[in-house]
Amino acid sequence: MHRILVSRCLLGQPVRYDGGCHGPFDHLQRWQLEGRIVPVCPEVAGGLPTPRAPAEIPGGQGQQVLDGRRLVVNNLDEDVTAEFVAGARIALGLAREHDVRIAVLKSRSPSCGNQRTYDGSFSGTLVAGEGVTAALLRREGVMVFNEQQLDEAAEALALLERVP
Repeated sequence: MHRILVSRCLLGQPVRYDGGCHGPFDHLQRWQLEGRIVPVCPEVAGGLPTPRAPAEIPGGQGQQVLDGRRLVVNNLDEDVTAEFVAGARIALGLAREHDVRIAVLKSRSPSCGNQRTYDGSFSGTLVAGEGVTAALLRREGVMVFNEQQLDEAAEALALLERVP
């Protein structure tokens, strides 16, 4: 049985920066009942509290954060890069430990966004890019989806289940 790494906030756990959460989502509830879910909040795992100041990546590029070319800063102008990178590494460790090939992460997050993230201006402006954790997981071969791509994640899981 293939396991799926999932953002804790998508499982209804109040770990968002503002203490909120999302969901429930039918696919995630089914996968949880099947014992497939490996939950993670990279920001909390990396040492940040809940609630916490919102953070963004100037330029919105998690790959550049991993390569040491960008910082993650919060709206108090504090550098929280170390916590974001630590959380991404913890998420990758969980993925390796559980042989995860698919992750479902929170869209637009500076940790978990897989297609678009905020641009660092704290103005709500989105740019093409991915968060730090999404970038690291994808770099290591994990397929990363967001909560609006649950049908696609289910299709990818079905394909994995068919391959011996």
